[in-house]
Amino acid sequence: MTKNQTFGRREFLKTAAAAAGVASLPNFAFAQGAKIRVGLMLPYTGIYAQLGVAITNGFKLAVTENGGKLGGREIEYFTVDDESDPSKATDNANKLVTRDKVDVLIGTVHSGVEMGIVKIARESGVLHINPNAGAAAATGALCAPNIFRTSFTNWQPAYPMGKVLADRGIKRVVTLTHKYAAGDEAIEGFKEGFTKAGGTVVKELSLPFPSEEFQSLLTEIASIKPDAVFVFFAGSAGIKLIKDWKAAGLKGKIGLYGSGFLTDGILEAVGDAAEGIETTLHYGDGIETPKNKTFRLNYAKTFKLQPDVYAVQGYDAGQLLVAGLKAVKGDMNKKKELITAMETAKIDSPRGVWTMSKAHNPIQDIYLRKVVGKENKVMGVAHKALADPARGCKMG
Repeated sequence: MTKNQTFGRREFLKTAAAAAGVASLPNFAFAQGAKIRVGLMLPYTGIYAQLGVAITNGFKLAVTENGGKLGGREIEYFTVDDESDPSKATDNANKLVTRDKVDVLIGTVHSGVEMGIVKIARESGVLHINPNAGAAAATGALCAPNIFRTSFTNWQPAYPMGKVLADRGIKRVVTLTHKYAAGDEAIEGFKEGFTKAGGTVVKELSLPFPSEEFQSLLTEIASIKPDAVFVFFAGSAGIKLIKDWKAAGLKGKIGLYGSGFLTDGILEAVGDAAEGIETTLHYGDGIETPKNKTFRLNYAKTFKLQPDVYAVQGYDAGQLLVAGLKAVKGDMNKKKELITAMETAKIDSPRGVWTMSKAHNPIQDIYLRKVVGKENKVMGVAHKALADPARGCKMG
């Protein structure tokens, strides 16, 4: 059990009871039409900076489409660059809650940082929406009524690729990831799907986060000669790996596969080195729905950028909050009704319609995608309506 897992449901209920006591007092701020205070705790510098920007853009687009308000109330944003640094996470989240008194805390990308946010969310009872970090514990062992996720668990996109590869007759696979929670959990998800379907993981390789020194590992992979390699990387690390893979002469000799974060948002940067790479993810280019077409057009017009999965997750965090606050007409003190509305929301997402699991994680389709030119082209559905197992979650 980790230190963070000691903050159990009892502590959350104590906090909720205290909040209920406060809520029973006249809500003068609400009566005066006070702004809803939204905390954005995301990476705006470093390896995941572009992910933080995309999430922020997506969230704000959803709010703009709702008239720029939440439940009829104006919004005030409080922004913190979390630098993808877990050692600063608890302090950063605590400042947003205690100093800035945010009503809702949106964040983050890095799973280690997310654990700091979860700790503060459980202690304070603040509403928390996680638009990316896939740490299993957030909607598993540390699940709580006030914690929601609009993205994925690290297990969720990786698991279906195991069966996809095994069904193609691929028997021997090497895995490669950064050595941190997200990477470990993604690899475990892939392994579970692959071994269940009859495959064998012959070697598990890793490097420390955020190192991008792949050369010696690629030399080792070349000597092992596996049927395929499954990886978990994102952002600049994905760019470096894909370029190094081609430079090492492995492209076309050994299949490179991964969770879709490997190729999302980076295709302009890698040129033709990514061509043909297949990944599994809950979003892809060319999903032929009116919602996706409208979203992509509006995002491109507003930000002069093409949206990616991170933008979609940020957008859906906004959509979820809009649905919750619409139900309570902007009254954040109606915590129980707000949470019920968010739990039962049916989100019409660019990725396809999804619903919330009992553990507050999306139940969603996972697509098989292939890099074709500058697109992560959807080739089919690798798994319909996949729910994370939410191991250890005791919400009831």
